[in-house]
Amino acid sequence: MAPFKLKKNDPVIVTSGRRQDRKKTGKVLRVVADKNRVVVEKVHVIKEYVRPNPQKNIKGGIVEREGAIPLSQVMYYCKECEKGVRVGYKGSGANKQRVCRSCGVVLD
Repeated sequence: MAPFKLKKNDPVIVTSGRRQDRKKTGKVLRVVADKNRVVVEKVHVIKEYVRPNPQKNIKGGIVEREGAIPLSQVMYYCKECEKGVRVGYKGSGANKQRVCRSCGVVLD
C-alpha cells in the first residue's frame, strides 16, 4: 500500500459522493489508513444514538458526528489555485516536500 499524500489538518474538497456533500471544503480530522478513508469536518454528518452512561459522564440521546468517506472522493484544496489539486513530491531524503502539481507551491 502506497503512503497517503493527505495528512491531518490538510484542507480538502469533496469531488464526488452524496449530493449534499459534493464541492464542500473542510480539513481532514482523521486518516483511517487501513480502510483508505478520511474523516473531513462538516462532511458526511451522521446521527448516532448514544445510550446514557453515568460512569463516563455521558448524557445520551442523538449526537451528530462526521463519518468516514473514501479517500478517492477528496482532493487537496490549494488556496493559490482555488481548486482541488493533486499532490506531488519534490526533493528526496530529508528535504522531501509536498508540492501542488498545478502551481508548484510548497504545501508543508
